[in-house]
Amino acid sequence: MIVVQQKPLDRIREMIADYDKILILGCGTCATVSFAGGEKEVQALASILRMADKAKGGSKQFLEHTIKRQCEWEFLDEIEPMVKEVDAILSLGCGIGVQAIAQRFPDVPVLPGLDTSFMGLPQEQGIWSEMCVACGNCILDLTAGICPIARCSKSLLNGPCGGSHDGKCEVSPDLPCAWQLIIERLTKLGRLRELEDIMPPKDWSTSAAGGVRRIVRSDLRLTSQEATPEGDERK
Repeated sequence: MIVVQQKPLDRIREMIADYDKILILGCGTCATVSFAGGEKEVQALASILRMADKAKGGSKQFLEHTIKRQCEWEFLDEIEPMVKEVDAILSLGCGIGVQAIAQRFPDVPVLPGLDTSFMGLPQEQGIWSEMCVACGNCILDLTAGICPIARCSKSLLNGPCGGSHDGKCEVSPDLPCAWQLIIERLTKLGRLRELEDIMPPKDWSTSAAGGVRRIVRSDLRLTSQEATPEGDERK
């Protein structure tokens, strides 16, 4: 899941300072699971902003709404009537949601109420750990389902560095050494000898370093009459 967290309240108030009527828009998937942008968080933030504005003698209006996903047109379409009535949208979704809203409604300012942190696993209540950097060239079959790119502090591909100690990374005594985890799991699976095969240097051309990435599935594409072309603002 995409892990997000709310921006500091002072920063949010700074962003909305020039607008009188604001739609606070939540997202019902990743942001909800992160306890940062679901219906409850929308209500709580709206209440705080109303009180803060009232304390300063302001007259701002805050609309509240949460859709299933901010990153898909069909769910954004349902808020079109609300968007026409506001001066700005404060998105409690990830960076993809913010950009999708901005593309769908180009005439209305869209403000990010959250910071997008990483793709992670909810390990327990209130704790998420980064597990994937979306490098575009997955090698989890070679590393026992444990990603050395995301979970090794140095993104090493051919075993641990000399800094790990007692199974912990030198970066922090609370951080497991990813390669120790890989070795232990490969041993359990009877596949430890596979580490004798040297992995070549990482091909980063499939990562974000090469610019904006796109995946086109011709078997899933709509007809040209139905599809929304890239950059179409869907006015």
